[in-house]
Amino acid sequence: MAIASMAVRTSNTTTNNANAEVVASANNAYKAMEMGFTQNTGTASVFGMGVPAAIGVTPGTLATFVFEDGGNTSTAATQIALTWGTSPTNPTVYSRRMSTPATIGAGITWTFPRGFAVLKAKTLTCSNIGATVVLDEWWVIDE
Repeated sequence: MAIASMAVRTSNTTTNNANAEVVASANNAYKAMEMGFTQNTGTASVFGMGVPAAIGVTPGTLATFVFEDGGNTSTAATQIALTWGTSPTNPTVYSRRMSTPATIGAGITWTFPRGFAVLKAKTLTCSNIGATVVLDEWWVIDE
């Protein structure tokens, strides 16, 4: 397995919707090692990370994770979606939640020392729970 990462600026600011979905391929599982974000506007909000009750349908442009090992010439299979035809539903139970103050740059980094396992063709999401803002968000995976 190899470490890969992706940083994005979210665009979905709809309350009670995912702002990002990390999608395992049909052939590869992954482990999330770290997820974090900072907010770009001064609005208090609440965010949550977890396994969606239903995965997104018809994701918009998917961006592929980049391996952090400069000598690794293969391409990661895990991708991230920021838009969908049908958004993933919020998790029934969140694995992590964060309330942010009304401060630009407020955020958090969640780490998973043993990895948060995501099976083939499954996903993890970061969801807008409260009033929402654009986030600078990053994910680190082991694939």
